[in-house]
Amino acid sequence: MNEKGFTLIEMMIVLLIISVLLIITIPNITKNQTTVRSKGCQAFLKMVDAQIQSYELDNNAPPSDIDVLVTEKYLKQKSCPDGTAVIIGANGEATEAPAEDES
Repeated sequence: MNEKGFTLIEMMIVLLIISVLLIITIPNITKNQTTVRSKGCQAFLKMVDAQIQSYELDNNAPPSDIDVLVTEKYLKQKSCPDGTAVIIGANGEATEAPAEDES
């Protein structure tokens, strides 16, 4: 008898194990997406704060708004990875823009 290949039963068992692992991991990934997105926005805000300081050091004045940082190529975008808009607050730090009411 030729014993070089896998039997059908062995292949089905391997597929069953892979399927069970996928069934376990996929819900955990989708459940934590909101946490990952919020952490991404927090990290982006910290990066914008660093770029605000860098702009101040280069120009001896704070930027008037986030658009200045984008035009001067300190930033590539002016919103968080999840699409939340970012503004420079009165204290000179980056904050999330307040949500607009759709009344």
